[in-house]
Amino acid sequence: MADVMPLGELGKHVGEEMGVSSWITLDQARITEFAHCTGDHQWIHVDAERAARESPFGTTIAHGFLTLALIAPTAFEVLFTRVAPKSVVNYGLGNVRFHAPVRAGKRVRNRIRLSAVEDRGRGRYLVTTDNTIEIEGEIRPALQASALAIFME
Repeated sequence: MADVMPLGELGKHVGEEMGVSSWITLDQARITEFAHCTGDHQWIHVDAERAARESPFGTTIAHGFLTLALIAPTAFEVLFTRVAPKSVVNYGLGNVRFHAPVRAGKRVRNRIRLSAVEDRGRGRYLVTTDNTIEIEGEIRPALQASALAIFME
């Protein structure tokens, strides 16, 4: 599947792994910026000294929703090497599970499997992917989630 295919052919690949994204570092600066954007300044995310003393993780951890938010850009990276829709809009999430915390400074990546493609007519396709956000060097993933998006040609 190295060549870019027409959007209408994507359904032929349901059940296949579409690829794995590049590694992304979730450093403290990114975690703090996410806290600022969302207003979630819980100490376990932003207070490195307290987290070192009191957290069971020994350091600050990324917000679960920061990790979840990485699905969109990593899916673009992986899927847009396979298809080239004119536009994509989020349609929702399903079965989101946070399995392991991402400690500040760790790298994560998204392993994506295509789970469904539904032709919605007029050049629109509802695409569902199963996403596993892996943490470098760890057995348990940070999260698993189904993501739904409308791809338009």
